[in-house]
Amino acid sequence: MNEEFIEKWQSQVKKGTLSFIVLLVLKETELYGYELIEKIKLLTHIEIAEGTLYPLMNRLKNENLLESKWVEQETGIPRKYYFLTETGQKTLGEMKIQWTGLQKTLNKLI
Repeated sequence: MNEEFIEKWQSQVKKGTLSFIVLLVLKETELYGYELIEKIKLLTHIEIAEGTLYPLMNRLKNENLLESKWVEQETGIPRKYYFLTETGQKTLGEMKIQWTGLQKTLNKLI
């Protein structure tokens, strides 16, 4: 087995699906960055660095898939919460369709 190849492939799979994962996690509720990182880790066991997440969030905002808002806290600094836009909801629906088709195809091959 080529472990180096597997590690690179695994990294590319994670990068390629991270946008989908973020949208799936945010479909039900709004979360702030650290909360999102922790929820993704809990649900998927994927570790995401802040340096990876925040540029992704900005790209998703630029694509009009996400919005954000600052929320004051009783103590401490305000937190930036992220949530799906209507376009984000519709895009996620299409992504689910595409993912399901890909999954069926791969399952046939496997």
